[in-house]
Amino acid sequence: MRATDDHPEARPAFVYPVLFFGVLSFSISAILVRFAGDMPGLAVAAWRTVFAVVMLAPYALPRIVPEVRRFTGRERLLIAGAGVMLGLHFVTWIESLYHTSVASASVIVSTTPLFLAVFGYWLLRERLSRRVVVSIVLAVTGTALIAWGDTLGPDRAEGALFGNGLALAAVLFQCFYMLVGRVVRQKTSWPAYVFPLYTCAALTTVAVALIRGVPLFGYDLSIYGLCALMALFPQLLGHGSFNFALKFFKAAFLGLLGLTEPVIASILAFFLFDEMPTPVALTGMTIVLLSVFAVIRSRRRPPLVEPEM
Repeated sequence: MRATDDHPEARPAFVYPVLFFGVLSFSISAILVRFAGDMPGLAVAAWRTVFAVVMLAPYALPRIVPEVRRFTGRERLLIAGAGVMLGLHFVTWIESLYHTSVASASVIVSTTPLFLAVFGYWLLRERLSRRVVVSIVLAVTGTALIAWGDTLGPDRAEGALFGNGLALAAVLFQCFYMLVGRVVRQKTSWPAYVFPLYTCAALTTVAVALIRGVPLFGYDLSIYGLCALMALFPQLLGHGSFNFALKFFKAAFLGLLGLTEPVIASILAFFLFDEMPTPVALTGMTIVLLSVFAVIRSRRRPPLVEPEM
């Protein structure tokens, strides 16, 4: 039986801790990008995606060849299109962090569930329960409070309109890549979907960097190490876990779960950079966490079943 919101028993039990560690991995993305600030954003995006393909290759290649050969032309086109969208998401998201604050960019990207709810209903005819709709509204309200609280702090970002526009573009690219993945992952194993997806994403980011004339070599080795960490944690563990979960959850629910990213990122920023959120921002974080908890709490705990990979 295919897992749905009405039949959570069809989900393997380990998908929940996978999502938990995936969210944690997502949350260090902006921190690592800021640490790698001596490298242009397009170069960071290129090396992050290239390292992800290199790291995944030893696991994926021995397992996926027979399945990939059976892909239909439509499946190949969908995966390639999703890979291009994912690559453009990385380009716009990482570049936005060079023009606006971490909090503002994270909050804008956190509006993804609103777009996913609209596109999922429009394109995939995915029904949303009243609880999920209310939780999305509350969570987005919470992220708006985080953004407002950020403007009240001493580190207010000025002239960030271009960066905020890039973050909004990253939202749209992420929505389409997740919705396509929701379709393809129903009949495709995780490695057979993710490896071609990440390969197309890497080709896209490298192509954009080359077209823009951004050099990819000549930086300090520590910067390449940070790009490798971005590939391992936010991309392979973060995006990888969400791509795996697309077989078992609606895209809108995964987008809602991703709303915890700015909360965790703010906590990390407090310990790493001594950035204390304002009371307004803390209120928004509380609302986000409660809204996510409300959705997760409403789901029955599934028994363990054999994984389908």
